[in-house]
Amino acid sequence: MFEAVDLSRKLSKSDYKGLLPGLQFRLWELQRACWESAIPSIWVFDGWDASGKGPCIRKLTARLEPRGFELHHVTDAPRTHELDLPWMWRFWLDLPRRGQIAIFDRSWNRRLLVQRVEGSIDELIWRRGLRDIGDFERMLADDGYVIVKFFLHISKEEQLKRYEKWKKDPADSWKALEGGWQKPTHYEDHLVASEDLLQNTELLNSPWNIVPATDHRTVLVEVLETLIDRLESALVERGVELPKQETSEKDAD
Repeated sequence: MFEAVDLSRKLSKSDYKGLLPGLQFRLWELQRACWESAIPSIWVFDGWDASGKGPCIRKLTARLEPRGFELHHVTDAPRTHELDLPWMWRFWLDLPRRGQIAIFDRSWNRRLLVQRVEGSIDELIWRRGLRDIGDFERMLADDGYVIVKFFLHISKEEQLKRYEKWKKDPADSWKALEGGWQKPTHYEDHLVASEDLLQNTELLNSPWNIVPATDHRTVLVEVLETLIDRLESALVERGVELPKQETSEKDAD
């Protein structure tokens, strides 16, 4: 899956500034239309540490109605009181209400990846986890949720460059420590585990979108275009007339 991704793709600053305002405004129009039509959606952002998930989400949501979405940052391990509960329990609690959006910065996939890279999960538990994820997403899709999954992909060299940049900046140095299991020294192990997981959780109604993340402008535009396409399709499938596409006079930052 990853070998087909062109990590060298770049978008010029002028093209980016020309595209961004219209895409952001269109996403806001579709957010409003989905709210009025009671269509819930789940946007999942997985990928490498240092691939730019956080900055992408911040820019993505900058022009959305803040009351219409909720952001969930998924940590590696469940909290103490969750240990005696089914492992997917905490994600059920974070599902959006009808018409709203739940955005996951990392997701239910992360547990399996961490344990696979660390070697702390056996094959039976790994396969059960994949089954649980498939059942979870199929059930939500059957119930009308729009699920859009992104995996932000960068090379080992790019990840190492970003780690080194983090270490030199006191405001960012904590990030290099937090993502220790996914440092460039574990890149090959993580690559194998990620490809296995993506192949086994590639579902008809919740396919993976692997986004080349070397260039931050390319990431944001591709994510916006994908979300717009999926939300427009969801509205059409439900017989809802698409909002007339208008233009915003606001310029890109």
